[in-house]
Amino acid sequence: QVQLVESGGGLVQAGGSLRLSCAASGRTFSNYLMGWFRQAPGKEREFVAAISRSGGSTYYADSVKGQFTISRDNAKNTVYLQMNSLKPEDTAVYYCAAKMGVSGYSRVQQYGDWGQGTQVTVSS
Repeated sequence: QVQLVESGGGLVQAGGSLRLSCAASGRTFSNYLMGWFRQAPGKEREFVAAISRSGGSTYYADSVKGQFTISRDNAKNTVYLQMNSLKPEDTAVYYCAAKMGVSGYSRVQQYGDWGQGTQVTVSS
């Protein structure tokens, strides 16, 4: 099991940027594919982005492609989500998650460990 703690959320105006961080502990971080998900009020949790164990491959939801960038630093046991040009519809609680294995990355059920989430609110 890996413990995950997100940070970096907050209130930002539309068009602004935020950088989320997710610090991992407990197991070898580089063994895990890492993902970011978000959940808006009244909606299901949805995939945002994922990054392979080495960081060599990244995957994005169509809704954030070109707007968000996922990265990781295995030496620091941390995964990041750089969010630019934020829109009110990006408002949600953002969660990082970790999964073992190399197949699949976009489904909630594929991830075994989750952080507590960090709130991102984008005002218009």
